[in-house]
Amino acid sequence: MDDQKLSRMDPRAVKATSVVSMDEPNEAHVAHALRITAASSNPKMFTLPWEKPLSQWPKDCLANLPRGISRHVVRFVHVGDDVYAMKEITRAVAEREYELLRRLQKLELPTVTPIAVVTGRHTPEGQELEAILVTRHLKFSLPYRALFARNLRADTAERLIDALAVLMVRLHLVGFYWGDVSLSNALFLRDADSFAAFLVDAETGDLHPSLTDGQREYDIDLARTNIIGELMDLNSGNLLPADVDEVAVGDRLVERYRSLWGALTDVDSFNPNEMWKIEQRVNKLNDLGFDVDELEMRTATDGNRVLVRPRVVDAGYASRKLLRLTGLDVQENQARRLLNDLDAYRASTWRQGEDLEIVATDWMREVFEPTVRMIPAEYRSQIEPAQFFHEILTDRWYLAEKAGHDIPMGDAVESYIEHVLPKYKLDEAAMKDINEEAESGVIDDEASYGDYNPEDDPDAAVWAS
Repeated sequence: MDDQKLSRMDPRAVKATSVVSMDEPNEAHVAHALRITAASSNPKMFTLPWEKPLSQWPKDCLANLPRGISRHVVRFVHVGDDVYAMKEITRAVAEREYELLRRLQKLELPTVTPIAVVTGRHTPEGQELEAILVTRHLKFSLPYRALFARNLRADTAERLIDALAVLMVRLHLVGFYWGDVSLSNALFLRDADSFAAFLVDAETGDLHPSLTDGQREYDIDLARTNIIGELMDLNSGNLLPADVDEVAVGDRLVERYRSLWGALTDVDSFNPNEMWKIEQRVNKLNDLGFDVDELEMRTATDGNRVLVRPRVVDAGYASRKLLRLTGLDVQENQARRLLNDLDAYRASTWRQGEDLEIVATDWMREVFEPTVRMIPAEYRSQIEPAQFFHEILTDRWYLAEKAGHDIPMGDAVESYIEHVLPKYKLDEAAMKDINEEAESGVIDDEASYGDYNPEDDPDAAVWAS
């Protein structure tokens, strides 16, 4: 990345200097030198079978988790108490993607966490092996195909699209050009009744000080095309509900993206006696889950109107508030639901006059913690505590409506565990089908993608011009 480009970039991203360094002069003379360049140390990394192609690693070190479709060989690997995702790609691509992910992490964007780049791999016979990019497995997340393999609501496709639109907007706001937007290149976490999307594949992306309208339009158009194709593929496998219109869902992404982008970046014009509308604009952004750190305000050329535009916008308004009150680090919609329950607890105990921090401590001890401790052991790796709590509240409301009276929390938990929670299990046959299908997308990395650079893409250049 050139110095001029760095000088115009967010200082947080600039500080995320890559730990991948240039080869030392004498490194070429070190035969078959394995090199693990990592942001954090885990001694057990050195015990892994780096001398074998990733597709041949023994099952006893692999985690049986559903994988998304990828151009490359990908495996989930146990490394001590952690689970890492390993992706086998060329060294240049691995180092570039590692650096991009580190910069995006510094910008506090929803991406997988980069752990290391492993180079200098050779078989015992001396055959050179490709590098491996190591990222931390995003706990509780699933690729989109695994979600459709379960008995989910009919509007699952629309909720995934809404989450992907939010992710695209957040990435574009900081100047990240994705270059290959699709459901396959994201992971999804349940977020109350919605989903949260995380970037999992950044190899075709690039980070700029800001994006042109052409670059954004290219990402939007490619996203629509890819999503329609992915949904049609699901339909051909009888995984898509019959009433889902694939083209309409693709169009929904464009509509949701443009609506959110406008809410975050459009300039509002007010009369001097309508300044209350500024608060209304901020509240609208808060409702969308965004925090406004600063507003740019100036008078119009006629001097009779005030122009207002958000200058710095961060996501996570509710989640940051809940984190401050309780220490719980959860998704945005989960945080909203938990904050609502905290408010209800405060009102039901007649404690509106007390500091919210004190009430939140009691709510954690008396309500939240006893409930999530009831998660059965076999489900603790499959559902987040905050999501479990949210779904208990929802199920409890339906039970009370049916019974005509309040239902004790303990009874609601027992009913939920018996009748609802089993949907989170993915049987072995479905897991096998998902991972076999993931393997079908693997291609020859170096021949097709080893030297890809989005700035050299003629189509991207057309859109960016």
